[in-house]
Amino acid sequence: MSLSSLVSAADYRPDEPLVVGVARRDAPPVLLAQGTTAAGDPVTTTTLVYAASLSKQLTAACAALLVEDGVLDVDAPLSRWLPELPAWASDVRLRHLVHHTAGLPDDRDIDAGHTTAGVLRALAHFPSLPRRPGTAYAYSNAGYVCLAVAVERCAGRPLPAFARERLFAPLRMTRTRYWPGPSPAPDGPGSVAPVAGPAPLSLGDGGVWTTLTDLLCWGQALNADEPGIARLVQTPGRLDDGTPLDYAWGVGVREHAGHRVYRHGGGWPGLRALHARVPAPGLTLALVALDDRTERRVTLMDGLLDAYLSSPSSSPIIR
Repeated sequence: MSLSSLVSAADYRPDEPLVVGVARRDAPPVLLAQGTTAAGDPVTTTTLVYAASLSKQLTAACAALLVEDGVLDVDAPLSRWLPELPAWASDVRLRHLVHHTAGLPDDRDIDAGHTTAGVLRALAHFPSLPRRPGTAYAYSNAGYVCLAVAVERCAGRPLPAFARERLFAPLRMTRTRYWPGPSPAPDGPGSVAPVAGPAPLSLGDGGVWTTLTDLLCWGQALNADEPGIARLVQTPGRLDDGTPLDYAWGVGVREHAGHRVYRHGGGWPGLRALHARVPAPGLTLALVALDDRTERRVTLMDGLLDAYLSSPSSSPIIR
């Protein structure tokens, strides 16, 4: 089955702006780009797009590098790195942030203005937490903003610079960067803002701008453990009582056709993204839909996984 057939089977029209790619160990990538941007330019596999929550696995990877360096302790209290937060930060461990078990206020209750500084100011106004840290999983964008600040302060330099030096440059992700503003999109040609409004400028939960080719490069580099952190970032979390979770370091942990899959989505009004890695066969899949308010991305990703994992030794998809 062709890649375009799978896109059509997921109900994407040929004129909808979309990039899809599959990379396999020792094989050339299979790529598809279709549609145009809001400005009328063709969408390509190197179009710079907002990654939304796909950023979380990159933020977690930055933290993991510091853990492997021996300078960041995931059992340290959040107050060690963010002393400006209220007393409850002493009960939150960095590992709670990584696995969304910190018990922070719900994101919808945090009026943050979509900036890192705004998130910290908002959290500082909560005298207590709604849940005891470590007792429940609750997906938290604010938690990953806090994790990013801890990474910056531990590393002694801004997250964009640290990520560029330790992740993006070594892994040949030549166009990927964290973008803190002040303009709503990275400077220079080729970046495409979400159609429904500016992307947030907070870093950690989001903040990454990237391309389809770089997303595939990231997945394959981690499958091959080029950064030396795969064991750590692929380890699922646990609640403090030992209850296992299906969330590792910035990625969900799933099973598909008997294979362990590390998978995460990203979304912002008018943008949908999805990234999946299957380390055993050395497979990475990624897609970004630039004008989409549906969940068709899930159907498309499931179709891609079915096609490749049902016959991993063959080449089931052509362009």
